[in-house]
Amino acid sequence: MTNSFGARLRAALDAHGPLCVGIDPHAALLEQWGLGQDADGIRAFGLGVVEAAAGRVGVVKPQVAFFERFGSRGFAALEDVMSAARAAGLLVLADAKRGDIGSTMAGYASAWLEPGSPLEADAVTISPYLGPESLRETLTAAVRAEKGVFVLAATSNPEAAALQTAHTIDVSAGEGETVAQRVARDVTWVNGSDAFAGGLGPVGLVIGATVDRAEFGLEDGLLQSTPILAPGFGAQGATPEELIGRFGSLAHNVLASESRSILGAGPDGIAEAISAQSARYQEVLRG
Repeated sequence: MTNSFGARLRAALDAHGPLCVGIDPHAALLEQWGLGQDADGIRAFGLGVVEAAAGRVGVVKPQVAFFERFGSRGFAALEDVMSAARAAGLLVLADAKRGDIGSTMAGYASAWLEPGSPLEADAVTISPYLGPESLRETLTAAVRAEKGVFVLAATSNPEAAALQTAHTIDVSAGEGETVAQRVARDVTWVNGSDAFAGGLGPVGLVIGATVDRAEFGLEDGLLQSTPILAPGFGAQGATPEELIGRFGSLAHNVLASESRSILGAGPDGIAEAISAQSARYQEVLRG
């Protein structure tokens, strides 16, 4: 599928490197940027990040919660920011972390992945903790619309480890696997389709750059052809120079997400910050 999400992501990664710039207009950053604590402020913030990111990275990641807090006007601002980003040639990954069952999940898929939707993104983050099977309709919708999803697997927040490294009970096999491993196995099968052979599939995983993948059972063999969204770079402590050490042969499939570490440069410094940090990642991959 030449225009699949995986193909578009592969092209963006090859052209611009791994850096994914978050668009997180939380209160402290709005104040630092000299913007109001309102929908107009977050719109101006988001559009400023888009302008700085265009041509410097391939992917931006709006954090939906920071827009949602302003209600309908906040969502209108988010629509404007995502539309501007896609018009600028950026892939838009909506960090919405939606998760539910049945028709409700289908509604979320329609909102974020359906072509022509006001909130149309190229991909969206989703949660599997109502059971990976609850995501089946969303995965199908993503493939049909040539969109992507990133499923939470091994997140960068330390308090999640107890759940995500817990072992399931597989009665038939007599042994279990970690919750993160089970999630990965149950959703990434889509990437093995002949339609995506030799490239990235549409179903990615969220795997923190600050976690030990081995503890979560997320070995390289399980993740082939799988895009990886890696929070934890930048303000949370991981550096570009650690990309290969943490992800090994998968490093070329990683979106290294940074938000505060770049947004903190302010409206006058953000473009330079993006260029400098992107160059660091690309140098690491060149070896």
